[in-house]
Amino acid sequence: MKLISAVQAVPTHIISGFLGAGKTTLLQHLLRQKPDHEVWAVLMNEFGQIGVDQQLLPQIEGYQVQELLGGCLCCSSQLPMQIALSRLLSDTKPDRLFIEPTGLGHPAQLLEQLTEPHWQQSINMRALVSVVDGSRLHDSAWIQQNLYADQLKAAQIIVVSHVDSMRAADEQALARLQIEYQAYQQTWFRSASNSTMLLHEIDQPYLGTARKIQALLHIQKSVAAGQYVPEIKQLPYHYVEQTQGYTVAGWKLPKRWLFDFDSLLDLLCEQQQWLRIKGIFNTNQGWKTFNFNPQQFNYQATEPSIDNRIEIIVQNAHDWPLFEEQLLKCQLADHCS
Repeated sequence: MKLISAVQAVPTHIISGFLGAGKTTLLQHLLRQKPDHEVWAVLMNEFGQIGVDQQLLPQIEGYQVQELLGGCLCCSSQLPMQIALSRLLSDTKPDRLFIEPTGLGHPAQLLEQLTEPHWQQSINMRALVSVVDGSRLHDSAWIQQNLYADQLKAAQIIVVSHVDSMRAADEQALARLQIEYQAYQQTWFRSASNSTMLLHEIDQPYLGTARKIQALLHIQKSVAAGQYVPEIKQLPYHYVEQTQGYTVAGWKLPKRWLFDFDSLLDLLCEQQQWLRIKGIFNTNQGWKTFNFNPQQFNYQATEPSIDNRIEIIVQNAHDWPLFEEQLLKCQLADHCS
């Protein structure tokens, strides 16, 4: 598909956040800061079939809103999103663009799409913003949802909303959350109603990551030995991201692979010099999440995931081939195919 060509790439902001966090309230306030001589555009995504959020935006001239309904633009087919975005940029020729994905969306996937080479002449991606409802941080079941964590991890800027309604338990949970995510070096703001945020506070450059998705390390050894391995188009795979002095190594493995829980727990507890370990696995004791930081080794039962996955954040060199070898040994033989 031929995309529009722009004289200057449009500064583009993704405003993400879980259900009810206050994304639209923040967007309302940001839109009121539009200079009179500029035209701004908004692409909104709602999971349902009836758009409501668009009606909540301030009715002022100088900006254009387009909605995508009935799904998630982050993880559904890219084509509707690309068509809608291309038309919005072409028809409006905005000076600035805001994208608000559904609260059930995965902003990291959207960000990955919009930083592809074919968008770089049209879009100047700015720091991804995630809004967090501070008054709900005391609810551990709420903040430990995989989607909630995905949205936080993808964010470069985090806006804590509803701080005027936070209780002591929320404040304590916020402090723990900031420690938990300190490896990502995010900027945190506190806002009672999202009406104190200024555009320049979120108008920061997007700090991209160097990502290399590749076959599992033991498969790469087979390639080096001259054995044929087809192009990797599906699981399993291994990936590495490097950003701001940290390395994140991860593995995604098929859902059908079953792991021995005790062996897996032993392996994770034996790791050294890491900053963060998060994973979800199909084990012989049911699906389990692992959420490790240097102060706490947490694991618990969870709902089935779309795959087995693990990420480890380190600052120093790590023996990834050895870890992968030990990880694969935790598989149960009957389910390794």
